[in-house]
Amino acid sequence: MTFYEMLEQVIALLQRHGRVSYRALKVQFELDEDRLDLLKEELLYAQYPIADDHGRGLVWTGAPGGVQEPVSPQSTQQPAAQQDQSPHTEPPTEPRSPEAERRQLTVMFCDLVDSTKLSSQLDPEDWRDVVRAYQHVCTDVIQRYDGHIAQYLGDGLLVYFGYPQSHEDEAQRAVSTGLGILNALKQLHTRLEQDQGIRLALRIGIHTGLVVVGDIGEGPRQEQLALGETPNVAARLQGLAAPDSVVISDATHRLVQGYFHCREWGEQTLRGVTEPIAVYRVLSESGVQSRLDVASTRGLTPLVGRESEVTILLERWEQAKDGHGQTLLLSGEAGIGKSRLVQVLKDHVAAEPHTRWECRSSEYSQNTALFPLVDLFQRLLQFQSGDTPDEKFGKLEQMLRQYRLLLEESVPLFAPLFSLPLPEDRYASLNLSPQRQRQKTLETIVAILLST
Repeated sequence: MTFYEMLEQVIALLQRHGRVSYRALKVQFELDEDRLDLLKEELLYAQYPIADDHGRGLVWTGAPGGVQEPVSPQSTQQPAAQQDQSPHTEPPTEPRSPEAERRQLTVMFCDLVDSTKLSSQLDPEDWRDVVRAYQHVCTDVIQRYDGHIAQYLGDGLLVYFGYPQSHEDEAQRAVSTGLGILNALKQLHTRLEQDQGIRLALRIGIHTGLVVVGDIGEGPRQEQLALGETPNVAARLQGLAAPDSVVISDATHRLVQGYFHCREWGEQTLRGVTEPIAVYRVLSESGVQSRLDVASTRGLTPLVGRESEVTILLERWEQAKDGHGQTLLLSGEAGIGKSRLVQVLKDHVAAEPHTRWECRSSEYSQNTALFPLVDLFQRLLQFQSGDTPDEKFGKLEQMLRQYRLLLEESVPLFAPLFSLPLPEDRYASLNLSPQRQRQKTLETIVAILLST
C-alpha cells in the first residue's frame, strides 16, 4: 500500500466514525512513530476538515459522510461578477472559547532524573530518540487510565486526571498510572542499557486539589491549562521523589487509602507553599478489589431491606456444600447494593472451609483479552513487580504441576497471558492457529477450575 492509498483509507475511516485514536491507526496500518508523524502532518497541513484531539487522535470536523477535498485559499475566492450576484450575508462570528471553570483535578508531574547529564552523553539525534521512546511508553499508560497530557515540558510531562473528562476515581487512576509507567519503563531501561549504555530514571509527583481550567496564551500558542496551587504542589512533590518512585500528597492519599501500600514520609515544607504538607511514597498496589474491601476494614453499616435476597444466597450456599453446584446472577442498576449482597455472603462463609476465586473486569483493561482471569491467576501466582521472568516461570510451573497438567502443553498456553517470553531451550512453541490456541487455553482454565 502506498502512502497516499493509506491516506485515503484514513480519511474514509474518519468520515465513517468521526474520530480515531493514534493508537488505533498504529495498529490498523502497522505504523511506526515516524510514519505516524508524517501521516498527521499531511492530514493537518493539507487543510482537510480534520483536527487533532489533544494529542490523542484525529477528529473529522466536516460534514458526516461527505467527501471533502482539502481547502485551498484560492478556492474560497469567487470571481468579482459572481460575488456581486451573491446575496449579502453577515460575516460569521468568531467561535467563543469556553469560559474558565473550577474543577477538582488530580495532577501528575513526572520528569527524567539527570536529563542534562544524560543528554551530554549522547548525540542530539540519539537523545531525541530516547526522549521520544520514553514519552511513547508514558503516553500509552496515561491513555489506558484516561489521563490528559496537558503539556510536554522537554523531558517532563504534566498530566491531568479529571479534565476534560471526569471520573469518580481520578486519584486512583493517577496513582495507578504512576506505578504503571515505572513498570512499563523497565523494558525500555534494558534496551537502552544494551544499545546506548545509559539508564533512565523517573520521578513522579501527584497532588489533588481545586484549580481553574481555561485558555492560556494567544494564537497558536494558546493552551488549556489548570491554574492554582495544585500543579505547583505536584511539581514540588516530583522534586522530592527518589528516582523511580511515586510521591503523593495527603490530599491524594486520603482518596486512595486502602488501594495502595504507602510509606509515610511525614510533613514536608515545599518551596512556594505556605503550609507543610504530609507526603507519602507509593510502594505498590494493595490487591484490594473494590471499595467495599476498603470499607470493610473500618466496619460496614448493617444491610437493611434485603432479607429475601440474603436468604436465597445462604440457601444456595448450603446446597453447594451438599455437592449441588449453584450459579447465581445478581443484576440491576448501579448503586442498588449488588456488591454489598456479595459481601454478606463472603462474610458468612469466612469461617467455613472453602476456596474463593474472585474475578473482576476493569475499564482500564478493556482491550486485554481474558483480563479477569489473567488478573486472577497473577494473584494466585503471587507475582511481584520485582520478579524476574525466570522467577515467574518457576511460580507458573509449580502451579501447573499442582493441577497435574503437562508442562510441555500448558506452559506455552499460559506464558502469553502473562507476557512472558517462552524459553526456547525448555519449551517448544505450539503450532496452533490463534483460534485453536485460544480454545486450548480456555479448556485448560476450565480443567483447573474443575479440579479445585
